[in-house]
Amino acid sequence: MSYARATDGCRLHYEAHGNKNAAPVLLIQGLGADKHGWNMQRFALALHYRVIALDNRGAGRSDKPFGHYSLEQMADDAIAVLDDAGVERAHIVGASMGGAIAQFIGLKYPERVISLTLACTACRNHPWRRELLAQWASTASERGMGAMTREAARWVIGPRSFRRLLPAFGWLGPMAMGRPSHAFVSQVRAILDVDDSVAARLDEITAPALVLVGNQDILTPRGDSEELADRLPNAELVVISGAAHGFMVEHASTFNRVLGDFLERVTRLERAVPAGDATAVAG
Repeated sequence: MSYARATDGCRLHYEAHGNKNAAPVLLIQGLGADKHGWNMQRFALALHYRVIALDNRGAGRSDKPFGHYSLEQMADDAIAVLDDAGVERAHIVGASMGGAIAQFIGLKYPERVISLTLACTACRNHPWRRELLAQWASTASERGMGAMTREAARWVIGPRSFRRLLPAFGWLGPMAMGRPSHAFVSQVRAILDVDDSVAARLDEITAPALVLVGNQDILTPRGDSEELADRLPNAELVVISGAAHGFMVEHASTFNRVLGDFLERVTRLERAVPAGDATAVAG
């Protein structure tokens, strides 16, 4: 069991699997989620990569401090995990809030990024989504995480998979139950604090990027991913048919194939191109 220390002393839990000499992949989950949200990916990827999955502050085995969180702070946390693991550069894979954190990493720490994969995420929050997240935070504070999870589930799980996956949602889904509401609320506020200035700077990120979305995602719809792909200079957009927000679980085999193909291509080009020539790698 490994822990890194953030600059403010917060303990950050992470687990690493795979060959230490292989290309590193850092997995960052979304709102309320821990590393178990990547269970369908991290062990499969570990066959070919060194896979590092962390618990964001406020989730899993990481500390859950009271007070203000920010997505930039959580990007710093992710870099602290890479430092503790002895990793200089990594493929960064983020889902939902984790994708927003990954964008901060790409902007603030471009030298640490081999590639970015942004799954079911966005670079801006529409008014309706801000209202929805604020409602989830209120429900968590007033009625507890169990009530909030039931309220949020239909936004995350596709209608075809709802009955099948709901029993497992507590440990696989982004709104896992049994966690303190104050940490969840702090994560929500961190998301809501982000303004449009981040979206305006995405053209500074030159690393190869994969933007992934399900065509049935109602929380971060296809339009959000199309905007990301348009703003990132070296991005490709993949839409997975029949998939909703939790498609790394619902459609794990397709998700893993698309992600694996992208990582393999970038890793192969990375080895063939002199270090630092991101444009050539992006091709």
